[in-house]
Amino acid sequence: MDESMRQPPFGTADLSNCERELIHLAGSIQPHGILLVLREPSFTILQVSANAPSLFGGTVPELLGSDLGTWAPELADALQRLLAGESLGRPAPMRCHLTRPDGVTALEGVVHRVEAQGLVVELERVDAPVKGGDPATLPRQLHAIIAQITVAGSVGALCDLLANEVRQLIEYDRVMIYRFDADGHGEVVAEARDPRLEAYLGLHYPASDIPQRARELYLRNRIRVLADTTSVPVPLEPRLSPLNGAELDMSMSGLRSLSPLHIEYLRNMGVTGTLVASLVKDGELWGLIACHHYAPRRLPYQVRAACELLSEVFSTRLAALDAQTIAESVLLVPRLEQQIVETASESGDWHQALFGVLRALMPTLNASGAALLYEGQTLTPGAVPASEDLSRLAAWLAEESSGQVFYSAAIGKRESSFERLAPVASGILALRLTPTRLNYMLWFRREQIQTVRWAGDPSKAVQGDPDHLSPRRSFSEWTERVRHTAQAWTAQQLAIAQMMQTSISDTIQQVQGIRVLITARQLATVSRMVERAGEPMAIFNERDQVLLLNQSLRRLLGTEAGEIDSLERLGSRFAEPEQFLEAVRR
Repeated sequence: MDESMRQPPFGTADLSNCERELIHLAGSIQPHGILLVLREPSFTILQVSANAPSLFGGTVPELLGSDLGTWAPELADALQRLLAGESLGRPAPMRCHLTRPDGVTALEGVVHRVEAQGLVVELERVDAPVKGGDPATLPRQLHAIIAQITVAGSVGALCDLLANEVRQLIEYDRVMIYRFDADGHGEVVAEARDPRLEAYLGLHYPASDIPQRARELYLRNRIRVLADTTSVPVPLEPRLSPLNGAELDMSMSGLRSLSPLHIEYLRNMGVTGTLVASLVKDGELWGLIACHHYAPRRLPYQVRAACELLSEVFSTRLAALDAQTIAESVLLVPRLEQQIVETASESGDWHQALFGVLRALMPTLNASGAALLYEGQTLTPGAVPASEDLSRLAAWLAEESSGQVFYSAAIGKRESSFERLAPVASGILALRLTPTRLNYMLWFRREQIQTVRWAGDPSKAVQGDPDHLSPRRSFSEWTERVRHTAQAWTAQQLAIAQMMQTSISDTIQQVQGIRVLITARQLATVSRMVERAGEPMAIFNERDQVLLLNQSLRRLLGTEAGEIDSLERLGSRFAEPEQFLEAVRR
């Protein structure tokens, strides 16, 4: 396949291959800013955005190859001071003034390094009209918002708080908290908006709306601003780096122009300006702060940085709420462990001890049924599949799941033959108790038929003819009836399951170890008694293998005693072997 089809260059993708568009190699910027690429330490200008002469004077050919200090000595000095104290592992902010014939221009921007390509400097005029947030009051605003975030008691409250506070801070028309599910689809879980706008709260968006490359960039560069969807991007001159002949990697560039497909998508929604901040949990993209404005919108750098800070504080609180949930789970597990020990001690029945825990956890796990498959026995409370289906499930789990805990809210999507179990077992949470045998604890959830509200028909994410595929134009609410899916297992329930699996497996191993020790001691005691017996006696295991022939029996067998290694061979020494074997086995 041609490389341009596998990884289409920026601006050449369509809806059939946009997942692989090289959006980080944009080769252009948004026109409200200016970009320079400099060689260090001389600050020789290697690349510029085509609009750079509007700030520095001269022409693009005159700028290229010259020293920055020739055109902007104040900027060169500011960069020297910045580089003396910054490692530039991430983009670093800077401010400076530039003296020009028509007066002094205040600039702000960010600086970062791109390996083998140079020092990237992005500048915006501070005196250009901007809206949203007053930098002078930012510290006080941030302090108040962070104080509220750190005491939010639930994920829902946290999302509502963030949406409202960010909208007050940046004054966009709409601010949404957008959360991804396990399949990559998104849902608007919180929203703050101009009351004149229709609500998007609760709407779902298909995973295809955000290509995988864009998701990867959201993890690297946590904030993205698009000032105006109607603006014309400004190209870099030259397009390829003079240092290595490659396109400039603009992954960390805040001014990077966005994919034409994304611009078209936003225009179809009627959106003119956007800000998107990443919400990250455990190193993965949990969701986004998605902000829409219906007119061109620029933000001061300090306000953008404040939004990025709030997204990080949100992520920290999200992790803290998870830790709190797990801590509460930790308190439950010792009580269940004690219940196992007490039941087993009182009744001597290990199956009943495990069954008691299985049943006790049903309300906590919000399960409609459960099953214990242990050492060939099956015990079930609640609504569960038939015995043969339980056996098939255990065999499938052993084959398909490498972990000790397996969970799914839609097992029929993982294995179509299980779809028919949906009325009693659409959702499954399974703990494998032993590594070598099909011993499982299983909890089930019934199918929960849902009506999912989509922002437009997800099956029509692509529109147009084969020669020009474009993003969908309709975002009118479209509902879908979802079958064969149960309520999803929560983080707390999964934490309990994980800890119980570890605890029960450890306990089983200890019990089995004790059984082996007890059996070995019993065998040694019996062996001594048998050896001293005056009558011929033998000990065999369950596989009919000889464990001991006592002295009396060995004397009776004579020289052939050493050949007797099984019950069958011992039987062959009798006048009627079959009668002997039948009597022993009976």
